[in-house]
Amino acid sequence: MKSDEKRSHRLNYLLKCYLSNPKETDLYLRAKQMGVADSTAKDYIRTVIIQAKRIHSH
Repeated sequence: MKSDEKRSHRLNYLLKCYLSNPKETDLYLRAKQMGVADSTAKDYIRTVIIQAKRIHSH
Protein backbone atom coordinates (compact mmCIF):
# COMPACT_ATOMS: atom_id res chain seq x y z
CA MET A 1 0.00 0.00 0.00
CA LYS A 2 1.33 3.41 -0.93
CA SER A 3 1.94 5.95 1.81
CA ASP A 4 -0.81 8.26 0.55
CA GLU A 5 -3.28 5.36 0.56
CA LYS A 6 -2.25 4.46 4.10
CA ARG A 7 -2.70 8.09 5.18
CA SER A 8 -6.13 8.21 3.55
CA HIS A 9 -7.26 5.04 5.32
CA ARG A 10 -5.97 6.33 8.63
CA LEU A 11 -7.71 9.69 8.21
CA ASN A 12 -11.00 8.04 7.28
CA TYR A 13 -10.78 5.81 10.35
CA LEU A 14 -9.95 8.75 12.60
CA LEU A 15 -12.79 10.79 11.10
CA LYS A 16 -15.27 8.04 11.96
CA CYS A 17 -13.87 7.91 15.49
CA TYR A 18 -14.06 11.69 15.87
CA LEU A 19 -17.62 11.91 14.59
CA SER A 20 -18.74 9.35 17.17
CA ASN A 21 -16.58 10.80 19.98
CA PRO A 22 -15.47 14.40 19.29
CA LYS A 23 -12.67 14.64 21.85
CA GLU A 24 -9.26 15.71 20.61
CA THR A 25 -7.40 13.81 23.33
CA ASP A 26 -9.06 10.53 22.38
CA LEU A 27 -8.37 11.22 18.72
CA TYR A 28 -4.71 11.91 19.51
CA LEU A 29 -4.40 8.64 21.42
CA ARG A 30 -5.95 6.70 18.54
CA ALA A 31 -3.52 8.31 16.11
CA LYS A 32 -0.58 7.48 18.38
CA GLN A 33 -1.76 3.85 18.56
CA MET A 34 -1.16 3.73 14.81
CA GLY A 35 2.52 4.22 15.52
CA VAL A 36 2.92 7.69 14.04
CA ALA A 37 5.10 10.53 15.31
CA ASP A 38 3.65 13.28 17.51
CA SER A 39 3.77 15.81 14.68
CA THR A 40 1.98 13.41 12.33
CA ALA A 41 -0.69 12.70 14.94
CA LYS A 42 -1.27 16.45 15.38
CA ASP A 43 -1.48 16.87 11.59
CA TYR A 44 -4.06 14.07 11.44
CA ILE A 45 -6.09 15.76 14.18
CA ARG A 46 -6.14 19.09 12.34
CA THR A 47 -7.14 17.41 9.10
CA VAL A 48 -9.90 15.35 10.72
CA ILE A 49 -11.37 18.33 12.57
CA ILE A 50 -11.47 20.36 9.34
CA GLN A 51 -13.22 17.48 7.56
CA ALA A 52 -15.70 17.09 10.42
CA LYS A 53 -16.54 20.81 10.29
CA ARG A 54 -17.16 20.55 6.54
CA ILE A 55 -19.50 17.61 7.08
CA HIS A 56 -21.45 19.45 9.79
CA SER A 57 -21.73 22.64 7.71
CA HIS A 58 -23.48 20.84 4.84
